Amino acid sequence: MKKVAIYARVSTDSQTVENQLQELHEVAQRHGWTVVATYTDEGISGARGRDKRPGFDKLLKGVARRDFEMVACWSVDRLGRSLPHLIGFLSEIEAKSVDLYLHQQGLDTSTSAGRALFGMLSVFAEFERAMIRERIMAGLKRTTKRSGRKPMPEDRAAAIRRSLADGQGIRATARQHRASPMTVTRIAREMTKPPEPVAA
Repeated sequence: MKKVAIYARVSTDSQTVENQLQELHEVAQRHGWTVVATYTDEGISGARGRDKRPGFDKLLKGVARRDFEMVACWSVDRLGRSLPHLIGFLSEIEAKSVDLYLHQQGLDTSTSAGRALFGMLSVFAEFERAMIRERIMAGLKRTTKRSGRKPMPEDRAAAIRRSLADGQGIRATARQHRASPMTVTRIAREMTKPPEPVAA
């Protein structure tokens, strides 16, 4: 019987590794594998390094000791989100002749085809992460544009400056010109700012 270690990870505390573990134990039973160790990381991003993922760190120590012959994981993105991490992981298990099984991808690196496919999957995992990051940044830009206020017209700002120069208070000026006290305060500060020195 092949000795197998199971690794499961979820990114947030609201998620659970139970479904991953259940499926992987069922796979092991079907294949006649013996599960000798189970490692988990809960509420930890796959983008974090080994030092921030205690379960993953223990898994790699087990690989180094060759405590098992195969690592079984639910999906490639559970192992890591960056290409260097994934390639580094594959190098470590290869060096110890430990195979890898990925349930979602139906991949088994004990076969030459599975080993080649893992290399491609790690590239796609990095590509997918970059795409998600780009979508998030684009969404933030759209939100900023929608919530951004138009600058105050110069004639209105000039009227506020005249009221302040006449000795009118911040709140009274804000009420008179229908501006926020924060805006009037900013204009008042600009009025008291010393002029920029002229270069000789």
